[in-house]
Amino acid sequence: MSARIDEYRISSDPSLLQLEWIIPTLHSTYWAGVRSVETIRKSIGGSLCYGVYSVQSSRQVGFARVVTDGATFAWLCDVVIDPGHRGKGLGKLLVSTILADERLAGVTFLLGTRDAHGLYERFGFVRNKTMRRAAAQSNPGRPEAP
Repeated sequence: MSARIDEYRISSDPSLLQLEWIIPTLHSTYWAGVRSVETIRKSIGGSLCYGVYSVQSSRQVGFARVVTDGATFAWLCDVVIDPGHRGKGLGKLLVSTILADERLAGVTFLLGTRDAHGLYERFGFVRNKTMRRAAAQSNPGRPEAP
């Protein structure tokens, strides 16, 4: 899947992802700042990922990933545009490209945001409360394996 606007292009080709940009960029966000490098790598490996790239330099300037079963459910997450490239419609293009991906046709999308409700509402997302269970560091109630 790919799309283009002016001097930028979006691709879901995983071979184009630039971890040297993605990891520090995610570490600069409020939602992924404490994730380990290994967790970020593992999350990328288990997701459909989309990169935004400068056509001129081929450098990555945006990222998003989707966790999905490909049939009924998708979680849109880690949507981020480099601060130096914001205000050019790249976030809108990135979200619209993801929502148009044929691999995600017919799935129900969920996401969480603290500060970008307006972006997602223009694509039909509705503010709603969801239940959440945080990952445990350890599970003291789980019996030990024999």
